[in-house]
Parts: sequence; structure tokens; C-alpha cells
Amino acid sequence: MHDQKRKELLEGPIIKSLITLSVPIILANILQAGYQLTDAFWVGRLGGTAVASVAVSGPIAFFSMSLGIGFAIAGSTLIAQYFGAKNQKMVDHVASQTLLMIVVVSTVIGIAGYVLTPMILKMMGVAPDVYAGALGFMRVSFVGLVFNFFFFMFQSVMRGAGETKLPVYIVLGTVLLNFALDPLFIFGWKFIPAMGVMGAAVATLGTQSIAAIIGLFVLLHGKYGIHLSLSDFKPDFTFIKRAFFLGFPASIEQSARSLGFTIITFLIASFGTLTVAAYGAGSNILQVVIIPMMGVSMAISTLVGQNIGAKNLKRASEIGRIGGWISFWSMTFFGLVIFIWAKKIIAFFVPNDVDVINAGAVFLRIVSLSWGFMAVQFSLNGVFRASGNMKVSMVLALLSQWVLQFPLAYILSKHTALGIQGLWWSFSVTNIVMCFITIAWYMKGDWKKTKLTEETILQEKVSEEILAEEGVRQ
Repeated sequence: MHDQKRKELLEGPIIKSLITLSVPIILANILQAGYQLTDAFWVGRLGGTAVASVAVSGPIAFFSMSLGIGFAIAGSTLIAQYFGAKNQKMVDHVASQTLLMIVVVSTVIGIAGYVLTPMILKMMGVAPDVYAGALGFMRVSFVGLVFNFFFFMFQSVMRGAGETKLPVYIVLGTVLLNFALDPLFIFGWKFIPAMGVMGAAVATLGTQSIAAIIGLFVLLHGKYGIHLSLSDFKPDFTFIKRAFFLGFPASIEQSARSLGFTIITFLIASFGTLTVAAYGAGSNILQVVIIPMMGVSMAISTLVGQNIGAKNLKRASEIGRIGGWISFWSMTFFGLVIFIWAKKIIAFFVPNDVDVINAGAVFLRIVSLSWGFMAVQFSLNGVFRASGNMKVSMVLALLSQWVLQFPLAYILSKHTALGIQGLWWSFSVTNIVMCFITIAWYMKGDWKKTKLTEETILQEKVSEEILAEEGVRQ
């Protein structure tokens, strides 16, 4: 079964393979967002203060996840390449060691976050009436971080082996369970005490721990292309060091993006509540748009990684080219639809405020026409990561936000007649410029020169020769 799947991904029609992999990933990401939507739905019944308590934890949660996401990307990249190279031994080894890494990293971050939560909230200037709810919610969230990280890593491991459907079923089940548990822990029921805002975090902790346990069982059972045993989790410090340095640039990239969003929000806030509201309403659409971009990028990364492992660089390059074009035209079309219906879309989120509707529509119309260019960046970054060139993605992310967008946003909004619209144009100009820079880097072809699996094969041969010599000597 797994040999047939490997053959389809390595030799089958590229477009079909991209669709087969990307659709389940997109669905899983949409369902994953269901945790936040469910919490928002039930916490909203407690009032505005409760909603604010959850909202202030968003940037912190995103930043915490970004610190560990690089190791998940490194693990997925290596698994995809070894899967393509038909090296099952290394597929299993990479899976066990990256899972071990992610548990250790998430435990450290979770403990640090739990202890530092009061200080973080005070630094953020959280209002006194919001503080208590935010404190409980964030601390429980940090306790559950290890389960969150583990399941995220499980998804990456499965994706590297080409199995994308199973995580969808697990996420669907846990999101539905979370929807049922939220009101029980928030409002209380029989022997369950009412916990308020913290109850939402407790419900999420429970469902995510179930998801993590199911993921561990699947990996130990060995039915889906990866078969681990508890002995596989013995630390291999040589590999862990290698995976750390491979994944570290990706963590820096994600952390820089996370911090970047916070800084651009400060600049937007300087123009007043109306501008913040317009950006907030438009960002709801932007978050939805990014989901398919990420799905296609992850699918491209998996396919390219497997084909690099199989030493089929020509097909890997073709996957990047076709994936880039598909992303460009599909997101350009979607951007045109949003451009036409911008006012109606914003009105769906803010039905009773004409000023916000008009301002939000301007934001959407300016940024939507550049979504095709942004999608190309996502796609080709998938190629860079699949080949192990994490530093390229990191440099492009830093260049995009810190060298291009921030200066542009400040200059265009503060020192030209564009004013507020200058902020929005900084998004589009950055997307277009970075698209062409990314394409140029891709066409240069340096990403094809990284030999991740060959290094390991050489190390294995050397180890075997040493063991053989020692056996002869004995």
C-alpha cells in the first residue's frame, strides 16, 4: 500500500498529486482554526471583557508556536526525503527524534510561559478587568503546549510520509468534542465547576491531549508508513544537533513574522480606532486566504522533498514550477472576487458601522490584487524548505518584513499624501517585489545542491565500517 502511494507521488501526474496532498492539509488547517472559533463563540457569551481576555493571548500563543515550528519543518523535510529514498529505517528514526525534540522544547517553553505569564500581561498593559481571565487562560494554554506541539509534529511526520487524510479525521473529531466541552467548563454543569474564560482553555487542553495520544498510538501501531517503538525515543544527540541547526532558521523565520505582525499593528494603531477596526475586519479574510496558500506550500514541500530523496531533481523542479503557477492563477482569481465584493464581505463581519465597512473595503481592494504574487512566494518557499535550504526562507522573510514592508509602511503612510492607504499599499508592493526576488532565487538553482540524505548515508556507511573493524579486532 505504501509502496503504491510512494510510486504515485514520485511518478504520477503532478497536478493530481498536489491536489491529493493539499486538499486534506487545507481542510485540517481550517478545522484547526475551529478551536479558536469555538472558544470565541462560547466565550463571547460571557461578554466583552471575557473576549478581550482570550484576544490578548493570541500574539503570545502565535509567538510560542513559532519557536517550535522550525523543528517540525525540519522533521517533515527529512522524512519526505528519506521516504522518497525508500530508507524506512531513517524515516522512523527521524520521526522519533524530532518528536522527542518537540516534547523537550515545548515543555521548556510551557514552563517558562507559565511562570512568566503575569509579567508578560503587565508588559502588554492589559487592563485590570481583563487580567484575571487572561492569566488563567494563558497559564492553562501553556500547560497544554506540549500536547499542541506534539500533535502539530505528528501532522508534519504524517505529511512527510505522504499521509494527509488521517490528521483531518482526528482534528474533526477533537474540534467537535471541544465544541461540546467548552460550555461545560465555561459555565459549569453538575459536578463540573464554572471556570469562565479559563474553562475554554481547559476544554482545549483536554481535546488536544486526546489528539496527541491518538497520534502517538498511530505511530506506535505502524499502519501509516511510520512504525515507532518506545526504544526509538532514546536520544540520538548527533542527529538532534543536526536537526536543531536545520530547523533553527525556520524558527527564526516564523518568530520574525510573528513579531513583525505585532509591530505593523502598532503602526496601524497610531491612526486610530477606525483604522484598527478596518484592518481587523480585513484580516479575517486574509487569515482565510492564507490557509489554501499554506496547504499548497506544504503539499509542494512534501512532493519536492520526496523527489529529491529519490534523486529526481528534474521532477522536483517541475513540481515547484507547476505549483507556483497554480497558486498564482487561483489566488489572483480569488483576489478579483474579493475586490468586487469587498464591501459586502466586510459588512458580514461589521454589519452596523458604515465607516468601518468603507475603510475595510479599501484595505481589501488594495491588498487582494497582490495575493497571487504572495501565493507564489509560499509555493517556492515550500521548495526551499523541502531541499533543506531553511536559511533562504529565513532571509526572504526578514527581507520582506524588516527591510521592505516596515520602512514602506512608515514612509508611505507618514510622509506621503497616501496617509492610511500607504499602510495598505505597503502590503501589496512588498508581495509583488518579494515574488520576483523569490522567483530569481529559485531559478538560480542553488536549492538543488543540498544533499541531506546523502550525508546520512555516508555517516551510516562509516559507522558500519567502524563496527565491522571492531568486530574483526575482537
